Amino acid sequence: MKLTFCWAAKIVTWSCYLLEVENTKFLVDCGMYQWPKDLMRLNYEPFAFDPKTIDFMLLTHAHIDHSWLIPKLFAQWFTGKIYTTSATRDLVKILLEDSADIQKRNVEDENRRRTRQHLPLRKPLFTLEQAQKCMPLFKTLEYTNLVKINDNISVRYQDAGHILGSASIEVFVTEWNKQTKIVFSGDIGQRDVPITPNPTLIADADYVLIESTYGDRLHEDVSNKEALLLKHVKETFARWWKLLIPSFAVERTQELLYFFNILINKKLFPQEKIFLDSPLAIKATEIFKEHKECYDTEALRDFANPFFDDRYLAYSWSVQDSMKLNSYKDPCVIIAGNGMCTAGRITHHLRHWLADKRNTLLFVWYQAEWTLGRYILEWAKIANFMWLEVPVNLEIAKIDSFSWHADANQLLRRAKGFTTPPKKIFIMHGEWTAQTTFKTSLEKLGFTCSIPSLHDSVEL
Repeated sequence: MKLTFCWAAKIVTWSCYLLEVENTKFLVDCGMYQWPKDLMRLNYEPFAFDPKTIDFMLLTHAHIDHSWLIPKLFAQWFTGKIYTTSATRDLVKILLEDSADIQKRNVEDENRRRTRQHLPLRKPLFTLEQAQKCMPLFKTLEYTNLVKINDNISVRYQDAGHILGSASIEVFVTEWNKQTKIVFSGDIGQRDVPITPNPTLIADADYVLIESTYGDRLHEDVSNKEALLLKHVKETFARWWKLLIPSFAVERTQELLYFFNILINKKLFPQEKIFLDSPLAIKATEIFKEHKECYDTEALRDFANPFFDDRYLAYSWSVQDSMKLNSYKDPCVIIAGNGMCTAGRITHHLRHWLADKRNTLLFVWYQAEWTLGRYILEWAKIANFMWLEVPVNLEIAKIDSFSWHADANQLLRRAKGFTTPPKKIFIMHGEWTAQTTFKTSLEKLGFTCSIPSLHDSVEL
């Protein structure tokens, strides 16, 4: 059998793997390249395989770097089933529809520029119609159930604890009357975080593909999240101004709402408004309410109460609602997408508020290389918004313990969970420093490791 690392090799995004077993070809994930902008053109490049020849796909979770090229795959005549959890399917639906709308608007803007410069016009990666038409391909599975896909391949989904519905996938392949087990970790979540359960440890595998986003660092103590969040709220409100939180619509926003609700119930939160400025995040929150089968024990207990307090939370559905926040006079929290400040309504708030030192910009998630969020966090004194330069004068803060990803120790804990060392561990989905540091740590424990390059293939 042959494994090809189509994408996600030596980068933190763009996940897609191709496994070829006798007469069967299937994918694990099919995600979009997110940044930097000059490399996002790679999303328009032909696939490293013929989509018509792919029999089925296994999807680990809904994040765009794992799922957002599915409509492009469909448009090029992929007709196989897409296996995933029901929560992932529901989240993918709203995310793909949102992406199609964003692409349509972005391409219209881009083509106006191209027309002026007499350049060829660009098409969106996929349309809303294509996003909607690929949804019937989805077939849902439940965690821990062993499912036979065909005579050669069976799969079992285990909770990865990353976002609602996320999974690590155990793939059992039979060739020449011999079974080989390959584990695709997907993105692995932190332990002891709200809403989602702890990641399920897997005890055995012949080969493992493991993510390494935080392979070279540790998170802050997760027990401090509530206190740190309250600290930044109080300090900003004392200056009588705005706490801006760039946040992704899925999981991170709901986790923030969860902690704000705890502070409200404890009567610790100042009586000011929290604005959720993201229609997609609002829709995702409704999906979270529907899938309580994915909650951990603590969330099931806490969610007997409202997910948030309507006295404090206000939705900004429209662009007009969002723009009104520019003239809002009282202190407030504004949660807006996207989480790396590369697009979305947060960019408009930053353009309006970055220069005012009374405000706070609070990062609660990893900021990837080449993103505006990373620039602002690490060194930028001036932020560029199209033709407008804005000085970065506001307070900048970061809470590392808000993360979807396991840190280095938690990744090592997962590796130590194997009762017998795998033949090889392939280190994926990480920046070079994180990958090499994590590789060294694994090798000290006696594991055989490899860091594949883009389009590498290996015989298993």
